[in-house]
Amino acid sequence: MSARSWFSPAFSSVVARLRTTNPYVVDSALAALVLFAASLQWMFPDEGDDPLSLQGWLLGAATALPLVWRRRFPYTSAWAVSLATTAMAYYHAPPPDVLYGGLVVLYAMAARGLPWQRRTMLAGWLLGAVLTMQHKEHSEPFEYAFHVTGMICAYGLGVLARVQRAYTAAVEDRARRLERERAADTARAIAQERARIARDMHDILAHAVSLMVVQAEAGPVVVRSDPARAEAAFDAIAAAGRDAMTQLRRILGVLKDEERRAGGPARLPQPDLAALPALIRQVADSTGLEVGLHSTGRPRPLPPDTEVAAYRTVQEALTNTVKHAYASSAEVELDWGEGELTLTVTDDGRGPAHAQGGHGLIGLRERATACGGSAETGPGPDGGFRVVVRLPATADREAALG
Repeated sequence: MSARSWFSPAFSSVVARLRTTNPYVVDSALAALVLFAASLQWMFPDEGDDPLSLQGWLLGAATALPLVWRRRFPYTSAWAVSLATTAMAYYHAPPPDVLYGGLVVLYAMAARGLPWQRRTMLAGWLLGAVLTMQHKEHSEPFEYAFHVTGMICAYGLGVLARVQRAYTAAVEDRARRLERERAADTARAIAQERARIARDMHDILAHAVSLMVVQAEAGPVVVRSDPARAEAAFDAIAAAGRDAMTQLRRILGVLKDEERRAGGPARLPQPDLAALPALIRQVADSTGLEVGLHSTGRPRPLPPDTEVAAYRTVQEALTNTVKHAYASSAEVELDWGEGELTLTVTDDGRGPAHAQGGHGLIGLRERATACGGSAETGPGPDGGFRVVVRLPATADREAALG
């Protein structure tokens, strides 16, 4: 392992640990470190002419102690360090060797201060350092460069820390928003799937039960006078029940993908327009309702969900006719237009009085809308009741919905 690859995770671990530590503990340790650095002049006095005094050490300590409150009162702490450093430079017993407290203050203000606070503090420290070195220290040119460069570097590191913190906050906020949006999309998809399954189950059960009720009511009437007809009625009840169970298994298979992954039987396809003749024969044979099927225009393939919506539309319309209309005949028309398929189901029953606005008609409209189409219900032109559903018949589903 290279030194760089070891240092990067180790440094990140240290930074993460410092961020979770009590701020007062970190700042107190930092103030103690600055006090130790400022005290080096007394611990290792040089051979210069700078005198050492207790007052000078106290002023040096005053440049470190305010750093304990640098996060809670950043601007006040910065001013306290600035004033103590100015007093130490003026008292000159000894003058500050390196501006340890000033470097921390400039970093802290650049990282956390307001714009005007940052600018004021940087300008004040640069100007104060230059004036002190010029009039009090009579420093060499390299000393100017040393102190000024150090302050600018400390300020620059604070700016980088502020930018990094803002970037991290923006990334975390974006991640939270994406998570909320993902959760909302998931909830919306689940709700749509539940609504689709509920519509399918309603259509299947309502259709099957309606046929079974009609046959069950007719069976006892003819059981003695026409046993063959009664037997046919009971056979129709059984066939309707088996068909309903088959379609329910097909729908519930959506919720049982584990069976397919485990090698279970594949789900049967959903019904489509090709199954309409069988549906109409079933209704006619089971109820005696005369149902005609007519198609105009050029048929063409539709998206699978549009095919299912078209089939369920006819199924629901005929179910309502059988249950409520007391009709003797119905007509199913498929009109293939340039960009849409128009499905019309008309009966000769008792008209809008049988339309109760229940789940069936609501589900019919929802199916049409989900496919990018529309649905209308109301009285027929010659009486009775009519259902008109328009579905997009374009190959490009996005164009249909757009």
